[in-house]
Amino acid sequence: MNVVIIGAGLAAANAVAELREQGHTGDIVVVGEEPHLPYERPPLSKGLLLGSAEPDAAFVHPREWYDEQQVDVRVGTVVTGIDLDRGRVRLGAGGLPYDRLLLATGATPRHLAMADTSGAPVLHLRTLDDALALRDRLTEGARIAIIGAGWIGLEVASAARQRGASVTVLESASLPLQRVLGDEIATVFADLHREHGVDLRLGASVTGVEHDDGKAVVRVEDGEPVVADLLVVAVGVTPNDRLAADAGLAVDNGVLVDARLRASDPHVFAAGDLADQNHPVLGRIRVEHWDTAIHQGRHAARVMLGGDEPYTRLPYFFTDQYDLGMEYVGHGAGYDDLVVRGDLAARQASVLWLRGDRVVAGMHLNDWDAIEPLRAVVGVGATDAVRDPSVPLADLA
Repeated sequence: MNVVIIGAGLAAANAVAELREQGHTGDIVVVGEEPHLPYERPPLSKGLLLGSAEPDAAFVHPREWYDEQQVDVRVGTVVTGIDLDRGRVRLGAGGLPYDRLLLATGATPRHLAMADTSGAPVLHLRTLDDALALRDRLTEGARIAIIGAGWIGLEVASAARQRGASVTVLESASLPLQRVLGDEIATVFADLHREHGVDLRLGASVTGVEHDDGKAVVRVEDGEPVVADLLVVAVGVTPNDRLAADAGLAVDNGVLVDARLRASDPHVFAAGDLADQNHPVLGRIRVEHWDTAIHQGRHAARVMLGGDEPYTRLPYFFTDQYDLGMEYVGHGAGYDDLVVRGDLAARQASVLWLRGDRVVAGMHLNDWDAIEPLRAVVGVGATDAVRDPSVPLADLA
């Protein structure tokens, strides 16, 4: 059996490793558009921007590892189509046959036309090259404007402030991360950034972006314009599902896969940011986080080799901003109750999100011993003990 993987990112690297660890000896070809070997993205918005990590630290494996594993990695290569009937991937000059195909093409940052056409200095953060370009601009005294107060926007703001830049963040919602965390916890992040000198402008409607003498001028409805040496646009991502759609696979804001990560064609799988999974616990969900790319890549590999277990791992992500570290597990969208354990004001706490009769997500702030108890609690019934902050987490699972 030969395997082709489209997308040379974290999901691909872990799928390759799992295939070989499970004893697969057939051909494996990985095709990626970027000029780099597979790398991890968390360092791009954290250590790399801060200057505490070098680019080499982001790569999953060195080139020698792929050679030793007899994996054909073709970087800087564009896939032009997929022929599902013939089991063939089309490249610019030729093609590749496959018995099993893994789609791991990730996602692309959303753009704002007003910024793209302005001629102003604008960056997005997604790739290693993006991170290196941004790092060079985060200098003492630089003026950085950021549109979007999601995870990437806030991590860029944190890195920029720690490197001595002045930062203005423009967010259309009334709080950063409001949709993900809810008002009470989102307020913690708003306060954190303001305490570190970020000009956080909430409820801000950006009406235009202009170029003036090498600077970006961001126009805001009912507010003063923001003049910056660099504008970072961080308004989310769009899954790269066009290739799959053109091939005739079922897509809807990502490639639709079943509980086992199998697409609408039984020989095709998807993993990572691209995969919209029918999760056995959470229902249909697409997750854009590092941990999911790792574990879905490995799970897809096992199913390709004949495994039949559904992918049940809960979504997990983390962030580091200034002196705040956070880990989150589960999916709290649509929650109807919140339990806080600890001291939010001191940013030393654990939080549970409840929906109906279940705990659907958990998070800690600066409490690194809490993540495994939180992971165990997600999915349990929303009992009186769960709702009682005085009951230790370890006693709830």
